[in-house]
Amino acid sequence: MNAEAPPATDHELSRLRAEIDRLDDDIHDLVMRRATIVERLSASRAKGSGPAVRPGREAQIVRRLLARHRGPFPRGALVQVWRALINGHTAMQGPFAVAVYNTAPGSGFVALTREHFGATTPARSLTTPAQVLAAVSSGEAALGVLPMPGAEGEAATWWTALLARDVPRVHIVGRLPFWTPRAEGGPRVEALVVGVMTPEPTGDDRTLLACETKAELSRTRIAAALEESGLSPGQTMLRRGIADVAALLIEVEGFCDESDPRLAAFAAKAGTAKPVVAGAYAVPLDEAPPA
Repeated sequence: MNAEAPPATDHELSRLRAEIDRLDDDIHDLVMRRATIVERLSASRAKGSGPAVRPGREAQIVRRLLARHRGPFPRGALVQVWRALINGHTAMQGPFAVAVYNTAPGSGFVALTREHFGATTPARSLTTPAQVLAAVSSGEAALGVLPMPGAEGEAATWWTALLARDVPRVHIVGRLPFWTPRAEGGPRVEALVVGVMTPEPTGDDRTLLACETKAELSRTRIAAALEESGLSPGQTMLRRGIADVAALLIEVEGFCDESDPRLAAFAAKAGTAKPVVAGAYAVPLDEAPPA
């Protein structure tokens, strides 16, 4: 058994602290250099005329860094460091605010928003999903945070508004929390992120399809039609309407866009209208490093 290392001398402690100071300066220099490059990209036409925020690209950056990460520094802390960098560099490129569905203090949605988008990003609390969608559509907010779809109430069925294909188109572009392990006292809610942008594939995604159909269509038939069309089904949410019409929100594995031929194949097999791509999100991360 190895003997314990002797305690560091005062001289050794001073040397190690000086090394940390030098490393801090190096890290700071790289942060400033990164900001300069982001500024050049923002000023050029390389990023196009769309919003500065790109949830898909951000997910790819964090995944790549986690894949190469080694050593004792916590993976969750690494995610937070790069989220802070991304949020700061996004704010450099113009006004950036997030509209948050928040009906009561302590609901968790504001805390979840702060966790992902940073404490200095303006988070505007709104009391209905319709207000959040309107803030995003009008440009008052770059992104909106809305509750995960469920079975009851307006807060769980806001996704039906995406069937209208309003201009500008609002899509689902993210899922929170992106880092899924929850620290004690951290927010426990889950949410989807919406924005006026087209979702981008990240290599590990889930797509959300929305369509109208006859209310008697069963989840079993929906799943079978998806599989026969080459789509791998996840969760299906059903909102019953009037005159035997229902709205479906279907999660499928992988990334689809509106031109994907599997959407028309599913519609033919299930007897529904062709699904609208309501959006897509990068699959959230967990604690385990890649095998």
